[in-house]
Amino acid sequence: MTSTESVLDHHLRAFGAQDMEENLKDYDEDSVLITHDSVFRGIDEITGAFEAFFEEFDDPETELTVDRKVIEGDVAYITWHARTPENDYEFATDTFLVRDGTIEVQTLGAVVSPRE
Repeated sequence: MTSTESVLDHHLRAFGAQDMEENLKDYDEDSVLITHDSVFRGIDEITGAFEAFFEEFDDPETELTVDRKVIEGDVAYITWHARTPENDYEFATDTFLVRDGTIEVQTLGAVVSPRE
């Protein structure tokens, strides 16, 4: 069995490396990603969501910092901030429910300001 922390760390490394194949290893067909305006269910929809994230965060000038990481049993919680060419992520938070080595549910909330 894979620990919640190791799944989260793998997810963060894969996202940072812009490695879609590795990123998707943390999800399965029953996984759900919830954002402020959408719900993505299963690998195909989650792939589409991450394609958009990867496109924005792929620029070499992008800066992303994880400010806090908390693990409690099957739940992982992070806060972070970032600056991309398009947006300032002033405050963002993700919560992950991890069971049997898979992210079952992920939520994402962020305060985002477009850059001018």
